[in-house]
Amino acid sequence: MDDWRHAGFGLYIHWPFCQSKCPYCDFNSHVAARVDQSRWLQAFELEIDRIGALTQGRILNTVFFGGGTPSLMEAATVQGILDRIRATWTLANDIEITLEANPGSVEAARFEGYAGAGVNRVSLGIQSLVSDDLRRLGRMHTVDEAAKAIAIAQSTFQRVSIDLIYARQDQTLAAWRDELARALDFGTSHLSLYQLTIEDGTVFGQMHAKNLLRGLPEEDLSADMFELTQEITRAAGLPAYEVSNHARPGDESRHNLIYWRMGDYAGIGPGAHGRLTLDSGRFATEAERMPTPWLDRTLTAPGSAEHIDRLTAEDRASEYLMFALRLREGASLDRYAALAGQPLPQTVLDEVIDLGLLSRDGDRICTTDKGVMMLNGILRALLADRRSA
Repeated sequence: MDDWRHAGFGLYIHWPFCQSKCPYCDFNSHVAARVDQSRWLQAFELEIDRIGALTQGRILNTVFFGGGTPSLMEAATVQGILDRIRATWTLANDIEITLEANPGSVEAARFEGYAGAGVNRVSLGIQSLVSDDLRRLGRMHTVDEAAKAIAIAQSTFQRVSIDLIYARQDQTLAAWRDELARALDFGTSHLSLYQLTIEDGTVFGQMHAKNLLRGLPEEDLSADMFELTQEITRAAGLPAYEVSNHARPGDESRHNLIYWRMGDYAGIGPGAHGRLTLDSGRFATEAERMPTPWLDRTLTAPGSAEHIDRLTAEDRASEYLMFALRLREGASLDRYAALAGQPLPQTVLDEVIDLGLLSRDGDRICTTDKGVMMLNGILRALLADRRSA
């Protein structure tokens, strides 16, 4: 069985509530007029106790509060969750505790309370530094509020990341160059830079289906924006370590690296996913998505709102390759073969390398700059002939 220990153990807490639903967002987020945070804290504590019993003796490397908008949580709720976590696991000396935040003034005012509770890293959902585009994206903050939130975060937390979306409506290459330069001027040690994707089930998805979403870039312009992003961040000392994530060396998101390196992580909250290696195998977990049913079931019978599947060797191998090739450090051919019970097909691997989409150095294969933009095709090619390799 593959050993998860080298990649670490993390805990993901999903807070499902937002002030409003952004038109591009397909995350499990919901708008609620009132949230009883004491009941939610009780449910999170019960799930921490349950998962703690399954993972006794492990050292916890990371905690990540995602959503939704976790910065709508009261500081006392975050404090209560982290207190129960500390009572349940031994924490790594360098534990990373991240909280996603929106840059509105109400959330920013809570930063000091979060830091006091133990949060040491914040990921700010800035999304754009252009006022008109913030409105198009359905964001409720202004550019000035974003700048103020970044400054407060930098004075409060050890590490700060900011998120931006590019390849937006009517955005030019020159405009993205200027915006990215402004983002780098803030001096944060981590940037998550995502191309706008139109997802089914979102407002943007509905508009796009009706041909009402004007000004989206052509494929060539999107590719140029991606390449420009790599060049500018690399020159600024924040190279890509994953397809959409850039950091100063040493400031990568340790929690996300657990995902991408096939470590273990427990997911708590509506719609949360997890991967846990237990004595009887490696398991995928997925919780009930709707907040009220999840809360009611968890308070009544912890664990009853979670679906569990045992992963096959094929599942584990496919997941490993899919995530490892997103990372610039790449994948180990030996590790893949050990997981799958057979190596990748050599003929297909050679063809992809000859096309300049992958590079190989001994045991490791890595996606090239050209290959990153064709990653799904690479994976299809490598995995298609797996059974006959």
